[in-house]
Amino acid sequence: MVDPNRRPLKSRNTAIAQRIARWLAGTPVTPNQISAMSVVFAALAGLGFWISAFAGEPLRSLILIAVALCIQLRLLCNLFDGMVAIEGGKSSATGAFWNEFPDRPSDIVIFVGMGLGAGNALLGWAAAALAVLTSYVRELGKSAGCQPDFSGPMAKQQRMAVATVAAALEIPLAIYLSDFNILEIALWIIIVGCILTALRRTRSLLQCLGDE
Repeated sequence: MVDPNRRPLKSRNTAIAQRIARWLAGTPVTPNQISAMSVVFAALAGLGFWISAFAGEPLRSLILIAVALCIQLRLLCNLFDGMVAIEGGKSSATGAFWNEFPDRPSDIVIFVGMGLGAGNALLGWAAAALAVLTSYVRELGKSAGCQPDFSGPMAKQQRMAVATVAAALEIPLAIYLSDFNILEIALWIIIVGCILTALRRTRSLLQCLGDE
């Protein structure tokens, strides 16, 4: 049976993910430690975005490759903390906190870093605030007795996909189209997507509560 409180992820059902989760469950590593590592990778990604604004080639390209890798490692931590906790039988009393809280600073440092890297810190802070808002609406619905709404179009996976693609595209664009600010464009996409996501989740929440 699918747990409605868990984010639906196709990658959770892949053979390689299950093998890695079983291996992690057999080590001393705890799900909470995996959750904490997601913030570390997110912070490294945000720092990399920021530093990339001052680095010359080829160092800048190497930094952006590392940024894209760190964003994906953050998502892998988000995947495996729950799998080790539930499927691996290592859940704890504080698991709910560690499953949810690290995502908030992770989003903030990545998007603020993107804003600094794009030369527009305000845009980064706006994306960070709206990312937190989408999650707040979901948790508000859950606390009100509704099923958690993980819908998009700019849920966590989509936000991180946009950030990863932006980091990857920034490498060739920085060389051949130096005036094309892909990070700024990506932040606008995230901002608009988060607004639509928050509105969609709010509408679903109100419908759940009976105010249609």
